[in-house]
Amino acid sequence: MNEPEDDVLVGRVAAGDHAAFARLMARHMRRAIGIARGVGRNPADADEIAQDAFLRLWTHAARFDPARGGFTPWFARIVLNLTLDHRRRPAALELESADTVADTTPDALTRLIGAERDALLQAGLDQLGERQRAAIVLFHYEGIAGRDCARILDISEDAFESLLARARRKLRRSLTPIDPDARAGRKETGS
Repeated sequence: MNEPEDDVLVGRVAAGDHAAFARLMARHMRRAIGIARGVGRNPADADEIAQDAFLRLWTHAARFDPARGGFTPWFARIVLNLTLDHRRRPAALELESADTVADTTPDALTRLIGAERDALLQAGLDQLGERQRAAIVLFHYEGIAGRDCARILDISEDAFESLLARARRKLRRSLTPIDPDARAGRKETGS
């Protein structure tokens, strides 16, 4: 039996179909959390934002217009807007981070290198503006097509490509280490 398309399920959700809503949650919860985590920069809030997005889906499913690009960009836009709204709220006092339990997997060096790389990448993403960070997260982390990313961000496809290119350049510059010795060596040798 073929599973119904997302657009059909949203119509059923608008009619109060709980099973259709559960199917959409099963299909799209991971992506909603990924967008909220990547754009919001606070993994602790990502679950709450994703749940709020699904609540909005339940209450506003009748507003969905499949002619405007399909379910994925429509729902991702809801998640993105909630994430940006959440980031703009005054920050609450954060609790001190609890000690983490040590991972018992044998490859500690690989985990350490991966964690360092992830921290550098996150620091680079933190230097991007909201729209550039959203472009990187939607396209590279969530694998959403450029056309749909443009719809989510409410810009033209050309504007999205330009935004993504600027974000990549800025991210690349922030991740490239500055080596004063190498720079001095180039000046001396004339290269």
